[in-house]
Amino acid sequence: MNGKRIIIVTGGTLGDWALGDIQSDDILVGSDRGALYLIQHGYKPDIAMGDFDSVTEDEFELIRASSHTFVDCDPIFKDLTDTEMAFNWALAQQPAHITLLGAIGTRFDHSLANVHLLRKGLEQGISCAIVDANNQIIVIQQSTSIARGNYTHISLLPLSMEVTGITLHGFQYPLHNATLQIGQSLGISNVLAASQGMIELETGLLLVIQSKD
Repeated sequence: MNGKRIIIVTGGTLGDWALGDIQSDDILVGSDRGALYLIQHGYKPDIAMGDFDSVTEDEFELIRASSHTFVDCDPIFKDLTDTEMAFNWALAQQPAHITLLGAIGTRFDHSLANVHLLRKGLEQGISCAIVDANNQIIVIQQSTSIARGNYTHISLLPLSMEVTGITLHGFQYPLHNATLQIGQSLGISNVLAASQGMIELETGLLLVIQSKD
């Protein structure tokens, strides 16, 4: 599946904005209620998986009948969240990129756990992002070019205990050989001064969060 994108739609906050991220040749994974979202918007999930404890019996049968592949599990006797199950499946396909939609929602514990999934993708050399109506979140561990696109702000937060050697090019508020530690807010709400910027770093894992507001 090299060269393909996988879109995982899971059960957090979703809206019409999510449809704009889906391309015709994407592999679509519906995680729990995310599968229902895809079906209700005219898409047939390539695979639907989860415990489906957030849907009704009728919705469960609709998901089963409307998905190319259907995988369900017992909601009690499982160790992983539905989103992590779907993410692990996606990683095993070795795609070019994975996008998570609906990974941010009202459950902060699930939202934070989903952000941590990005590290697993990085460790396997697979480009991954979480996208919602206002944000795009990635994790980097080496120098990376960042495009401004439709986003107005960009924040940098350490995912490891410490990130060293951070140098910013093309940003309104520059950093040179800086160190960020967990608990510091120095990297919050920067702005790209041009359409493209560069983040350099030496060690550590850095969350890059682009926001529209």
